[in-house]
Amino acid sequence: MENMILTVTELNNYIKNLLDGDIKLQSVMIRGEISNYKIYPSGHCYFSLKDAQGALKCVMFRGQAAKLKFQPVNGMGVIASGKISVFPRDGAYQLYCQDLTPEGAGSLAVAFEQLKQKLYHEGLFDPARKKKLPLYPERIGIVTSPAGAAVHDMIRIFNHRFPAAKIILLPVRVQGAEAPPEIAAAIQYANIHQIADVLITGRGGGSMEDLWAFNDERVARAIYDSQIPVISAVGHEPDVTIADFAADVRAATPSNAAEIAVPDRAELSRWLRGTRIRLERAEAVKLYHLRERLKILSEKRVLRDKSSYIQDKRILIAHLRDRLTDLIGNILTRKRQRFGVLSASLDALSPLAVLGRGYAMAKNQDGKIIKSWRDISQGEEIEILLGEGGFSASVGEIRRE
Repeated sequence: MENMILTVTELNNYIKNLLDGDIKLQSVMIRGEISNYKIYPSGHCYFSLKDAQGALKCVMFRGQAAKLKFQPVNGMGVIASGKISVFPRDGAYQLYCQDLTPEGAGSLAVAFEQLKQKLYHEGLFDPARKKKLPLYPERIGIVTSPAGAAVHDMIRIFNHRFPAAKIILLPVRVQGAEAPPEIAAAIQYANIHQIADVLITGRGGGSMEDLWAFNDERVARAIYDSQIPVISAVGHEPDVTIADFAADVRAATPSNAAEIAVPDRAELSRWLRGTRIRLERAEAVKLYHLRERLKILSEKRVLRDKSSYIQDKRILIAHLRDRLTDLIGNILTRKRQRFGVLSASLDALSPLAVLGRGYAMAKNQDGKIIKSWRDISQGEEIEILLGEGGFSASVGEIRRE
């Protein structure tokens, strides 16, 4: 290429071919910190990997980005694997990333914590929203694989502990990419048609990858939205999934879920027998007290001599009548005495009493009492009232003194 004049595109393609031809650059693993991470509408992800001295542009296409189990964020330390090449249009070399692994922790562990924190802050794990399990469920829905050992263990326990319950199996896949939407759809179907009083969803033990369907956001939201109480029964006791946090009750194992969902008929029978004994004893004590009360009442005089009750009441009525008569007599006596006192007071104030002592009272023709010489005129006819009777007179001489 000595003394050749190249176009920009030719040079970029030449460098691209050089890099693409280097076997070491076709499969590299690079440690760095994510910076400027951005997802475009196309689904492609663009970011940079940087350390203390430098930075490297990276691109991860939609197909590879969709396979990530966690959400990359700025500042996260990762190990990126892929190949180094040049994008001829820009003339810049970059890492075409095939996979990302969080440094210091597996991608599944990071994805688990990210989703857990997200749903926690949305309130999906709020204890106040969790529903109580029915004491005696008539129908139990099981959302799990029909081929797994877990479902057979649960059915065996149900038949032993509480055979009266009806078991409804909602078969789904519990592993693989198709499992989460199937599990979520089965839970939604059970709620739409109200086919059960309680739901159990889960599977037997396995690796974190095997149990990953129950760490899916779709499954967690379906459990949270369920109006039917949900028991999560995934793996063994050390295994913890997002479904366990979202469920109303977490069971250590599928077998434990069956034990939680229904009562033990043997214990129930013992409880019923104990309740019957307590009721019988309570009734016996009640009957004893009733007999004692009946005995006391039967010895009452009113029951031995029926007429005695009437006689007692007659005596009481006579006593009350005498008391009432005395009371009325006393009231009348006091009223008479009071009347005499008031009559004497009125009599003392009466003008007739004054006339009876020899005095007279004069009235003019209008009936008004004459109190002064000013109330009469000479020749006027007046009426004189005496203690007994009276007479008319004509005013002669008027004296002013």
